[in-house]
Amino acid sequence: MSPTPTLARRFWEAIEPVHAVAYFAPEPAEAARALGLIGWWMGYFAGRLAPLGPVRAPEASALCFAFAPARVARALPDAWAYTTPEKVLDTRLGAVETALSRVLPPVGTRHLEQLTDLLETAVEDCGHEGRALAAAWSGVPRPDGVLGRLWLASTVLREHRGDGHVIAVAHAGLTGLEAGLTHAATGNVPRELLQSTRGWTDAQWETARRRLVAKGLLDRDSRLTRSGGTLRRDLEHATDRLAADPVTRLGAAGVEEAIRLATPLARHLVDRGVIPVPNPIGAPRP
Repeated sequence: MSPTPTLARRFWEAIEPVHAVAYFAPEPAEAARALGLIGWWMGYFAGRLAPLGPVRAPEASALCFAFAPARVARALPDAWAYTTPEKVLDTRLGAVETALSRVLPPVGTRHLEQLTDLLETAVEDCGHEGRALAAAWSGVPRPDGVLGRLWLASTVLREHRGDGHVIAVAHAGLTGLEAGLTHAATGNVPRELLQSTRGWTDAQWETARRRLVAKGLLDRDSRLTRSGGTLRRDLEHATDRLAADPVTRLGAAGVEEAIRLATPLARHLVDRGVIPVPNPIGAPRP
């Protein structure tokens, strides 16, 4: 039996689909192409890292180390020859607002304002020690509209959690690829989906698999061993623990209220197929 999800994990599950519209709705990709960015992945890395400025491939790979460095290097720094981080950020925010206005259920402005206020309050106490992406996105000026504000707050919170996950993985002595293999071994996300979206070759995947077998974390059928299962649970617990700042800021009652308000939005996005499940993020239907 799976352990009861922590409050921090339930909070993430409820708001992640709102952020993930940036990856799965067509409007952000179309906006990136209109700026001259070539291919979906160039738009992805430029859009996600734009608040950091014209970041290069080595730094981008360090921040997004679940992805194969070759995939990152095909996008950056070439993206900055076509446009600027400022233009990418501006068009991304506008495109996401357009997408959310199209795909969110008609819950009413007051519902969205209440949720947005809670998420912006949660952001206020997010520490940025070792969390470059969360720090960068927290410095983006708030948009005027509630949908832009909602997306930006959910983005800061998910990057805060994601940066914490990177810290936990690195502390456990795993590479980004090895962490991906252990994730696939849980059965929550198919190997094919993770490998194809993260850009790892079959040879790279096999080499990492052999390392994990040698470490006693996977068996020869790529299933988690007892030690591997313990490590994976420890990783998730550490990620939840490192995501405690917004939970502490809102308190249990505030987080539960945010979950109550966000869950109908997230379920609508999943049920309408805007956010697929399973997905490489690992976000379930709340």
